[in-house]
Amino acid sequence: MKRVGEITYIGVVAIVSAFGLVRCRGDHGEPAATTPAIPATTVALQPNAIVDFVIDGDTVDLFIGDVQERVRLIGVDTPETKKANTPVECFGPEASAFTASLLPPGTPVYLERDVEARDDYGRLLGYVFRTSDGQFVNRELIAQGFATLLMFPPNVTYADEMREAARVAERRNVGLWAACPG
Repeated sequence: MKRVGEITYIGVVAIVSAFGLVRCRGDHGEPAATTPAIPATTVALQPNAIVDFVIDGDTVDLFIGDVQERVRLIGVDTPETKKANTPVECFGPEASAFTASLLPPGTPVYLERDVEARDDYGRLLGYVFRTSDGQFVNRELIAQGFATLLMFPPNVTYADEMREAARVAERRNVGLWAACPG
């Protein structure tokens, strides 16, 4: 494992090879980064997936080549908006809207997987980085108070970084920390 700035790279070539590269379809006006992105001194991430649709705050549909995959973002838990027989939770619509603002359809992303490939619902598990600016979407959701930390070992590659983002967001009383009762 090689540590570069705030991003840990584990076999970028192997991961890209596993997914296959897809062509960048262009920048669709992603919002500017609000937490540090990949430092300029690192190698730029090459896109290996394209955003199709944001399902909710912590689930997105991506095209990996010609295959559409539902991806559950590792390490984050956003309030529910679409769970059957469950009311919409406090700050759920805001979390979904924020994820959609970070990942509009057509956005090229770098999808990084961890140890376990899928969850119990068959969704691919992954860390998502916008390739236009290196923005680590999973961490950004936590840092801006749109998600809480939810780590399931052995998928803990970025646990320390995300745990710190959660501590800071709670301390700053942002997002759901300010809007939702205890």
